[in-house]
Amino acid sequence: MNKNKQLKKKAVSLEGFVCIFLIGLVFYTLAHKMGGINMINTLIKTAHDLLINTVFFIMGVAVLAGAFASILSEFGVIAMINKFLSPLMKPLYKLPGAAAIGILTTYISDNPAILSLSADKGIKKYFKNYQLPALTNLGTSFGMGFIVSAFMIAQSTLLNKSLVIPVIIGNVGAFIGSIVSVNLMIHFTKKTFKNINIEIEKDESIDLEVINYREIREGNAIERLLDAILEGGKMGVKMGMDIIPGVLIICSLVLMLTNGPGPHGYSGAAYEGVQVLPYIGEKLGFILKPLFGFTSAKAIAFPITSLGAVGAALGLVPQFIKEGSITPREIAVFTSMGMTWSGYLSTHVAMMDSLGYRKLTGKAILSHTFGGLAAGIAANLIYTIFIS
Repeated sequence: MNKNKQLKKKAVSLEGFVCIFLIGLVFYTLAHKMGGINMINTLIKTAHDLLINTVFFIMGVAVLAGAFASILSEFGVIAMINKFLSPLMKPLYKLPGAAAIGILTTYISDNPAILSLSADKGIKKYFKNYQLPALTNLGTSFGMGFIVSAFMIAQSTLLNKSLVIPVIIGNVGAFIGSIVSVNLMIHFTKKTFKNINIEIEKDESIDLEVINYREIREGNAIERLLDAILEGGKMGVKMGMDIIPGVLIICSLVLMLTNGPGPHGYSGAAYEGVQVLPYIGEKLGFILKPLFGFTSAKAIAFPITSLGAVGAALGLVPQFIKEGSITPREIAVFTSMGMTWSGYLSTHVAMMDSLGYRKLTGKAILSHTFGGLAAGIAANLIYTIFIS
């Protein structure tokens, strides 16, 4: 297939009218509920706030994670992880042991931190071509895990019960969900690569010299350290810039469909919305409650909201506790699904685009949807077996 060949369609076609209709329907619905001026102001202010307080924060994380990963790569830590953890990572994830560092960096930061690893040639060399797209699913499975876990444990006082064990169960559930998500994605990437005639790199082709030896930079230890920090940091800046379109566009719309009006109604402030996703979650409660053990239909709003932004979902928890809508079981499931579904609708598009696999975004989202469901179900079952 010639990648440079331009595809053409008639200037006036059905999809143009369909596009106008769908865009008009979405914005008319939002404007009818919020008010036209309020809707526009909210969209703009949300995008601006996401840029200043979210994207630049993620960029800062990516710079630090990139520098950290580059240091680990330069001084052999990644090589050791790849050599010693391969027996564990390959059976579970079908990924090289070097992918384990991605779990750590995303757990203590956010989903896009995995991108800094994929751009480091010292790490990238351990991956086969079909494995690289699955890094998005691996990173998203553990994104903001530390923040989510710490927040949930902090609710122990409000619930008057220790939530350490439920949070641990939630982390185990997220781990199970990540295995489901990554393995599904690996299955899809192998199949897709074969369909478009891209040769699948075989595990047997690994050069033992790549595993037993590593490349290093020139100079003494201090010079190598400084070079690694600067080069890794530059990769973080690039990754931060690359995710701006996806985060601002997708996340702004998702948040408008997730959040509700402000305390004084619609005012055009940032992060207001029409609460469509929580409403859908309540309607699906008769299916989802048996799977996740929720005692109240309101609890469905947490995983649904997590799809757009887990930070917004965390804001629901204290009110749920005050209303008596959730128990430690829900905390376990919330932790599990919050980690696995931590804003993946808004970050998957940008992350897959940054990795250069935009056409596989749908497969990544589908795989991670099943991964999140598996995480929640696993947490509910583990809680039932060991706590109830």
